[in-house]
Amino acid sequence: MKKKLISALLCVSMVAATLVGCGNTSDQGSTTETTETTETTEATDGGEEVAAPSAEGGSVYWLNFKPEADEALQQIAADYTAETGVEVKVVTAASGNYESTLTAEMDKSNAPTLFVVGNQAAVKTWGKYCLDLKGTDVYNELTTDDFTLYDADGKACSIGYCYESFGIITNTKLLGEAGYSLDDITDFDSLKAVADDIHARADELGFDAFTSSGMDDSSSWRFSGHLANMPLYYEAKEDNWTECPAEIKGTYLDLYKNIWDLYITDSAVDPATLATGGYDAEAEFKDGKAVFFQNGTWEYGALSESWADEDLAMIPIYCGAEGEENAALCSGTENCWAVNVNASEADQKATLDFMYWLVTSEKGTQMMMEQFGEIPYKNAAENSNVFFQYAAKYIEEGKYTVEWTFNYTPNVNDWRAGLVAAMNQYDAGGSWDNVVTAFTAGWAQQYKAANE
Repeated sequence: MKKKLISALLCVSMVAATLVGCGNTSDQGSTTETTETTETTEATDGGEEVAAPSAEGGSVYWLNFKPEADEALQQIAADYTAETGVEVKVVTAASGNYESTLTAEMDKSNAPTLFVVGNQAAVKTWGKYCLDLKGTDVYNELTTDDFTLYDADGKACSIGYCYESFGIITNTKLLGEAGYSLDDITDFDSLKAVADDIHARADELGFDAFTSSGMDDSSSWRFSGHLANMPLYYEAKEDNWTECPAEIKGTYLDLYKNIWDLYITDSAVDPATLATGGYDAEAEFKDGKAVFFQNGTWEYGALSESWADEDLAMIPIYCGAEGEENAALCSGTENCWAVNVNASEADQKATLDFMYWLVTSEKGTQMMMEQFGEIPYKNAAENSNVFFQYAAKYIEEGKYTVEWTFNYTPNVNDWRAGLVAAMNQYDAGGSWDNVVTAFTAGWAQQYKAANE
């Protein structure tokens, strides 16, 4: 997969408490319609011809999920119309109003032909409106099926058009100074061995293993959200979750304890002080005070100010799961394309052709990369964000993606607040049992509260 320059601070909504992929950040929606008709031409990619679509009278209506991409989408729609003669209309829903906008638009005679179905709950609501994308040209361009959403009958309702990833950001320069390389870390045991040794020699080396794990609001989401994803993912995988369960077992909370203990032990920070906050893990990493920093692809812009690309890597969050040497990064998205099954055949064809052009042509893939980040397609534009390069490399190697299971969390802010409180007790010398209770009983409590 090829990759190219990504916009700085891509999808910054990932660091918000809700953490739902490339989220909406604008409060204004807009509508622009391109109606220009010209002679059909051929798109090119690196000098190679890409067949220009033939829509046979069809048109495209894209109900966009991402307000901050609106200007670029209006332009690409106009470019596509100029190039192919196919009408493309882009309507952008206001921030936080996509579901209500989609509901209103689907009731109209000229409904969207291209829209977003971003999670299993949306599949339940909108699945009957979705064309089965399996076997389509755009589906066949995917490099992974990890971001495809299926209904209970196996219909491919929607396909991811971008994704973000998180893991353990690693300073390979400092790792080398400590006498190790990335090849030495393949699972939790090897990560622990390396981290324990670096921590033991911190005074000698001039840096420690892990950055601080502050539990104030500016940092705790990394652990009550992202790190909590690890036990949630393995339980969901084992129990085949398709929707938010009313209760969870906490089957893999030992994995959560493994990695949390490593974070707070192999660090320069006293665990008992984490609850008070005031730490800046990003600054610590930028200043070379630690080798490892749990965070995501969105950190590239900030960290690349201090370190060269060859000094930066992202490895999976190893926590002791069986077979985790075959794990990739934690990757996910709620940006998934669906095609309206009720649209005319001509409009369906026009829409599928447009999608294919977006992920295969030079102009389309460049816009997709710049606006959405890494796209899971064979001809994706080159992305200079080194963390996305690692994410793509793991996928290309056939390693399994650790999916964003935290998206199932009921009453997410209240559940996480209870988990943070219990973790703070544990860090101060309390029992891990409190964390287990907050994790499992807290889930059941918040599910009930959300579904009363």
